[in-house]
Amino acid sequence: MEIIRVNTPRGLELKGAIYGNNTMETVVIMMSGICSNVFQNDLLTATGELLSRNNIAFIVGHAMDAFSCIAYSDFSIGKQRNTGVVFDDFSVVYEDVESYVKYAKELGFKNIVLAGHSLGSNKIIHYLGNTPDNFVDYFIVSAPVDLGHWFNVMPNVKDCIELAQQFVEEGRGNHILPYMFGGFSPMSANAVLGFYNAFNLKNCPIISNDGETNSLFNIKINGSFVIGAKDSLTEKDPRGFMEKINACCKEPQKNQVIVVPDASHIFYGKHEEYAQTILECIEHHWSCAAV
Repeated sequence: MEIIRVNTPRGLELKGAIYGNNTMETVVIMMSGICSNVFQNDLLTATGELLSRNNIAFIVGHAMDAFSCIAYSDFSIGKQRNTGVVFDDFSVVYEDVESYVKYAKELGFKNIVLAGHSLGSNKIIHYLGNTPDNFVDYFIVSAPVDLGHWFNVMPNVKDCIELAQQFVEEGRGNHILPYMFGGFSPMSANAVLGFYNAFNLKNCPIISNDGETNSLFNIKINGSFVIGAKDSLTEKDPRGFMEKINACCKEPQKNQVIVVPDASHIFYGKHEEYAQTILECIEHHWSCAAV
């Protein structure tokens, strides 16, 4: 694995990671979830290592601020942990995903698979449903989020929003809130409000009915939808949640829905199974394409 630097049109340099290299024909670009990077999310590491062993390159598409982590004491495990997407800008999601896709294209990969996990899935849905380009051959959406529902079930969201608005009114938009947004991530006031108002990521409104499904319908390629059987953000119906998302696509019969047994939203303890599922999705696609 090596760190890569990907330039965006606005001049910002994103730091990603790559397993394998461009002598391989196929690359999987995985847009990571919020508060996630290759150093603290074993799901990304397990997938990159397995794919590269099978002659498939793997690019981890980090968010704008994925490496700007804050260390804090987690007394439940008695250790320091790193977490946080402190100053992210959710209005430029399309540009960030596009930058990774074009980076892979410039490296000369013959086949590009665009994947996402958690909020990373919402990001690739937004990109795929709005891009005029045909650079991507296949998609893998895993554990996407109905953001309207997410805001209703996560802790302290209302308090964070109110405090973030107060910070902004006082000219402290870049200040970090004194507690973690949703109970999991430190964020600046501007990032909190940007996340809360990110309509471009509300593209899986299956539970909340708060958002749009045009992006799903406008996706021009087929792909796979992957979810854990114990995903807690699906109102106890992971398969139904994913099947309803797939039903919003133009040709749902050409896609596949896969449920990973006993896996949670973050696939904790099931990273190897997740990685194997991603590999099988790719093998399934190319075997079907060869027929």
